[in-house]
Amino acid sequence: MERIGFIGIGIMGGAMAGHLLAAGHPLTIFNRSRNASAEALLAQGATWADSPAEVAAASDIVITIVGFPPDVEATFLGANGLVAAARPGSLLIDMTTSSPALAKRIAAEAAARGVAVLDAPVSGGDVGARNAALSIMCGGDAAAFARARPVFEKMGKTINLMGPAGAGQHTKMANQIVIASTVLGTAEGLAYARAAGLEGGAVLAALGPGAAGSFQLNVLGPKMLAGDFAPGFMVKHFLKDLGIALEAAAEMQLDLPSLAQARRLFLKVQDKLGGERGTHAVFGIYGADTSA
Repeated sequence: MERIGFIGIGIMGGAMAGHLLAAGHPLTIFNRSRNASAEALLAQGATWADSPAEVAAASDIVITIVGFPPDVEATFLGANGLVAAARPGSLLIDMTTSSPALAKRIAAEAAARGVAVLDAPVSGGDVGARNAALSIMCGGDAAAFARARPVFEKMGKTINLMGPAGAGQHTKMANQIVIASTVLGTAEGLAYARAAGLEGGAVLAALGPGAAGSFQLNVLGPKMLAGDFAPGFMVKHFLKDLGIALEAAAEMQLDLPSLAQARRLFLKVQDKLGGERGTHAVFGIYGADTSA
């Protein structure tokens, strides 16, 4: 079994790392803090490291899922980062949703040291992470992808190589653009139904099996109606993604007005409810109960 390092033991990372540990991989972990998820993994046999460099030294494959592009850059390219510490022949996999341009730069710098890198962002949120049912969209070398696939299969169900370095991140941007409009449509449809005096559960039962059915409606719709805005994926991270997508679109001279409007509305959500609510908290700006 390949020795795996995992950096970023958060809402999703804790569950993802847990699947790898349960499958028998020796696991070394690093997180900014020894939070409850990290302590649970340590109790199950994982080993703690004090820096990304220590993780690289102990691992054949290192997986990261951290917050923002500056975090990715520091983790990979910083003085105590993965690229400088990884042995030739190692494989580094960034599963953070991050900048396509940064993914390309990391891959190039790592390749110069004989280290392979994949950008492999995921979709499916905390539910997909817990159920090992994530969608994994990957950019990078085909041989590195073939090596990583058995590891990916322990965390996800839909696994695709989309092209060279950066292609995984571009695919995830397309995913987030679709979600942005879908979650807004769900929130507005349910707000309309509530204003019209319709019973929410009946509306979900009527719409869910039809053309309007989606993860946003069928899974997050009930949470919207209940005022349960606990995060599966935080607003602040979604705003990060929307900003990356708008920047990449501008570089390609592509105008995406719905995406720009979604970012404006999610900034309103962050201002009104806080950035650590789930993305479905957008329902709160349509007059829902925001006390939960």
